[in-house]
Order: sequence, then structure tokens, then C-alpha cells
Amino acid sequence: MESIIFIAPPAAGKGTQSKMLCDTYHIPHISTGDLLREASLVEDERGKYIKDQISNGALVSDDIILELLEERIQEKDCNNGYILDGFPRNIEQAKSYESILEKLNKKLGIVIYLEVEKELAFKRIEGRVSCPKCGSVYNTIIEEAMPKQEGICDRCGNQLTKRQDDNRETFSTRYDTYLDKTKPLIEYYENKNVLYRVQSGTNKNETFKDISLILEGRTKI
Repeated sequence: MESIIFIAPPAAGKGTQSKMLCDTYHIPHISTGDLLREASLVEDERGKYIKDQISNGALVSDDIILELLEERIQEKDCNNGYILDGFPRNIEQAKSYESILEKLNKKLGIVIYLEVEKELAFKRIEGRVSCPKCGSVYNTIIEEAMPKQEGICDRCGNQLTKRQDDNRETFSTRYDTYLDKTKPLIEYYENKNVLYRVQSGTNKNETFKDISLILEGRTKI
């Protein structure tokens, strides 16, 4: 199984596809955000630094993130591949990550760029609700993503909530900024012949099918 780097603008369905891939192919989903939160709970010098940075709304240095990532991908559950989410965000980070892979004798794998039109992405954002207890995400507009009972989480029965920043103005800024900052990274991976573009504007199962065909080697770049 190839390791996967996901690149996706807001509301492209990255979380949904990551879960489906993890469940089907039994590979871990590695989020740099989760790695930082976990490390911040450890009472050592690194953990205290991360905790302070997060508390102050400051960025954690790339060196620390790379260190955490290097430790994580050496764990046994990563031997058959993994999904990397939230990193790299720029070419410099990409090159540093590749240096780690070379040192560990691991392959880069593939990069999947989920494409979604801005209006459809906003529709997903507009109807998005989530469970503050277990983190499950639903949508009140898209039928296939609706909770079975309105306002209630299918998984744990908790009341669903909506994020305050899920509005058109905030989303538009986030979407445009993401595309602008990510363009050089997309071109970088295209030049390496490891980038696949997958349309995420269709049914989630169709998007998953397209990704699976890539992973199983039936679709060429």
C-alpha cells in the first residue's frame, strides 16, 4: 500500500475520504494537529514548548513537527502505509519531509489533490454540523451526510453544533488563501510525477472509488 499525502481546500471532503480509506485499507490517519495536541500533554521540555505555543496562538516550529512526524511514521502501524494530513504545507516542508523518508528508507508514495468547486464547497460548509463529543461531522443540506435524527449525533447521541466561522465571508477568504498558498506545492508534486487530481464534487462513494483505483494501480497519472 502506498502512503498518501492529502492536499485539499476547505470542505473538499478530506476527512470523509481519510476515514473511508483507513477503514478499508487499515492504514493510520496521521494529522499533524493531533500529533501536536498529544505531544503537548507530555510533561517534558518539548511538550511544554508546544503547549505554550498553542496556548499563545503561535506556530510550532517545523523542526518540532518534523521530529514528531519522524517518530510517528516509525511505529509499526505505518509499515504498510499511512495517510498524512496537514503536512507539508509548502515546498520547504515537503523537502524536509523527503529527507526524513530517505533516512528511514521509506517511499514518498502518492499525493492526492481533491478538487472541488468553490460554490459546492461553501454548500458543504453552510450545512456542516459536528459533534463536540466524538468529532463526527454531518451536513444538514447534503442528504447522504445528514444525521439519522435531526440535531443528534448518530454515533454517541450528543447534540450537534455549528461552528461560528462557517459563513460565506470567512469561508471565501479561507478557500482563496488556501489555493493561493498551495499552488506552488501542487506544481512541485506534479513535477515529481506523484500527484493525482481527484474530483471531489461527486458522491463521496464515487470519489472514494476513484482514489481506490489509483491506490490499486489501475489509474495512471
